[in-house]
Amino acid sequence: MVITTAHPLLAALAAELPPDRLTTDPAGTARYAADRSGFQPAGAPLAVAHPASADETAAVLRHAYALRVPVVPRGAGTGLSGGAVAGPDSLVLDLSRMNRVLRLSPEDQLAVVEPGVVTADLDRAAAAHGLRYAPDPASAAISTIGGNIATNAGGLRCAKYGVTREAVLGLEAVLADGTRLRTGRATVKGVTGYDLTALLTGSEGTLAVITAATVRLRPVPAETGTLAAFFDTFADAAAAATALTAAGVEPALAELLDGSVLAALDAHQGGGLRERGGALLIVQCDGTGAGADTARAARLLAGHGAARVETAGDAAGAEALLAARRLALPALERTGRPLIEDVAVPRSRLAAAVREIERISAAHGVPVHTLAHAADGNLHPILVTDPDLPEIPERVWRAADEIFTAALRLGGTLTGEHGVGLLKRRWLARELGPENLALQRRVKDAFDPRHLLNPGKAL
Repeated sequence: MVITTAHPLLAALAAELPPDRLTTDPAGTARYAADRSGFQPAGAPLAVAHPASADETAAVLRHAYALRVPVVPRGAGTGLSGGAVAGPDSLVLDLSRMNRVLRLSPEDQLAVVEPGVVTADLDRAAAAHGLRYAPDPASAAISTIGGNIATNAGGLRCAKYGVTREAVLGLEAVLADGTRLRTGRATVKGVTGYDLTALLTGSEGTLAVITAATVRLRPVPAETGTLAAFFDTFADAAAAATALTAAGVEPALAELLDGSVLAALDAHQGGGLRERGGALLIVQCDGTGAGADTARAARLLAGHGAARVETAGDAAGAEALLAARRLALPALERTGRPLIEDVAVPRSRLAAAVREIERISAAHGVPVHTLAHAADGNLHPILVTDPDLPEIPERVWRAADEIFTAALRLGGTLTGEHGVGLLKRRWLARELGPENLALQRRVKDAFDPRHLLNPGKAL
């Protein structure tokens, strides 16, 4: 860790913070330049600050604001849209050391946590009291609550329990100039003033830096039931998933994997998923009556084209299925450089979206590996390219452009849960329209008039 006073900001931070709170040597800062999106930054950031408290966070932002240095907030760096990518003139604000569960109240079914708390760690702490944190991103074992809130992360259980915004009751945050801010409350209800908690949730670090969050916890379900349904084609599986929800079955999760993803999983972890079908739909029901709901789901799927339906016999079998789903992206990352998309469509248009993705893949000669949170219409078409190429080929971008266009044409959105970051800014105006986009930019001006917080992201 090399501390230098060559830059005025570094001199100010070196005087303000303990020595272990600042990284300035290029070897140390380089690993903070990129996130999991595959976006290649221009170089290493100026420095990395590692605050261990809200006071230290405010001090860092106050000095950066005075000296007009851009600040890129960062958690675990698991983002998939380039939202944590940092350029050479920026300061990275690494919040991973703020990782305490400050309060956990079984009576109120809530927790107060710092932003660096790992999602799965909060879930485990809640489980000791018969509770759980319902948002369940596939990266739960490594992603942090602060990053989840910044991107309004989704995950496997969104269809029943909602995305991160539905779990956030209140926030403590710091504005770009170092001003401390509290939003929301610790009550279930509350409608005083504008909902700044909801506004900051999903703002991708462009409006304020989160230093603590009050989040809702839920009871662990008394019962769960899990099944795996294999189909001949991905489109058949998507249509069956839509039929499931149309019939009134409310699964906690319904995860859809196409044949190429199954093949990648087999290569990654062994097993014979691909030989059992061309697509896999994993369904889990929870709560009282979950067994009956799972049995009904199995009958419905069998009646809508499933070639085989297998019910997990115990918790270990269920967890093995979910573990395979969580390993899908790491398995694909082994095959090349992934460009991970995140479109969502109305649930009734899921099969139509799948057919469009397959058509676009064939038309451009670009392999597309698709995952989907089928119960809420959120698709992840993943375009894998040669990692040795210096840039993503233009034909891949053309295929991505057509996928976004198709999603919007079907009444959907560019991003269901990953955020806009850097990768999707070029399409933002197409979805929002000029009036909406202009208003959002005025909101940015109000929170961050010098545009120093995560500049170039989201808007």
